[in-house]
Amino acid sequence: MGRAAVRLLLDTHIWLWSHTDPDRLGRRLARALEDPSTELWLSPISVWEFLILAERKRVRLPRRTTPAEWVDTALARVPMDEAALNREVALRSRAVVLAHDDPADRFLAATADVYDLVLATADRRLLAGRGFRTMPNR
Repeated sequence: MGRAAVRLLLDTHIWLWSHTDPDRLGRRLARALEDPSTELWLSPISVWEFLILAERKRVRLPRRTTPAEWVDTALARVPMDEAALNREVALRSRAVVLAHDDPADRFLAATADVYDLVLATADRRLLAGRGFRTMPNR
């Protein structure tokens, strides 16, 4: 019997690093991302966070590339399932246990729980949360 596929929801920084700075990914996580049996998921919250980072010039885009074009190119290069933000995720966002109240993190944690995904993250605050599964960047 083969092993079950891992179903990963990428935290925003993991998604960005996988495209712009893969050396920042830990070996275990990098292997999971490269494994064709791994299901890759992305929340629209991560796209939103990326757009904010781009507006604030916190990420470097290739010349003459808009943030929207970067997102389209990234998702064409590595297709991912979209973990839609819905009522169930919104309700669950208030029930996950986090030591902070960052709305984006709450939505990502709730999304992982609602869609039965493992949240791939390097964020210690998310890794310390409860009510959802995580995979640390190791």
